[in-house]
Amino acid sequence: MSVASDTSVKARVHPSPNHGERASGAPIDMVVLHYTGMQSADAALQRLCDSRAEVSAHYVVYEDGNILQCVPESRRAWHAGRSFWKGETDINSRSIGVEIVNPGHEFGYRPFPEPQIEAVTELVRDICHRHDIHPWMVLAHSDIAPNRKQDPGELFPWQQLFETGVGHYVAPSSIGSGLFMQEGDRGQPVEAIQSMLALYGYDIGITGEFDQKTRLVVMAFQRHFRPEVIDGVVDQSTVETLAELLRTLPSLSD
Repeated sequence: MSVASDTSVKARVHPSPNHGERASGAPIDMVVLHYTGMQSADAALQRLCDSRAEVSAHYVVYEDGNILQCVPESRRAWHAGRSFWKGETDINSRSIGVEIVNPGHEFGYRPFPEPQIEAVTELVRDICHRHDIHPWMVLAHSDIAPNRKQDPGELFPWQQLFETGVGHYVAPSSIGSGLFMQEGDRGQPVEAIQSMLALYGYDIGITGEFDQKTRLVVMAFQRHFRPEVIDGVVDQSTVETLAELLRTLPSLSD
């Protein structure tokens, strides 16, 4: 007898042993999107289901749009690792992890096929609906671990998802001339951009010093929301795009 998946979207169950109890009282209030970052889909699935690897995700979405569920949503999958968002550090207890098959930057990063993006969109929309997850809590792995991760990367079409009701997004401000600040700078403008990034959710200290950690957080922000240039330099486009995202958060605009 086949086991039913948690989602109403067409998916097949392929169990992984790599999961545990969610922290007591932790709501499921995030979706974290990853790419598999391995040379093949088969190798990625094997790793996600290998007890020695100690990694897993709730769902895997193939390039042809097929979906596997590897961990029940009620369980804590091991996908986020050391991570942070809006003050929370046990992201695994609060999130649903979705692995999207793509070789990633190490093995030949490439655009995501349309059937795959359609499947991801439908799946994430269903997850968010059932768990009442806010659009701004649909995150990239790079958002929650900017010092370690780049996935799902700058080729992931966040705007396309947003246009179908998934995630938080604004049209990026046009890139023009004018260098605001970069690594090594310090002062009130640095403190201001750090405060804005922290308010959105990123793990960043408000020190007034543009250090390496600040540069990595800025790159993570650019990779998700302003992917045309990902250099860790805060230009006018970065500031304006971040300000518009903050302005469109209901908690800040009400």
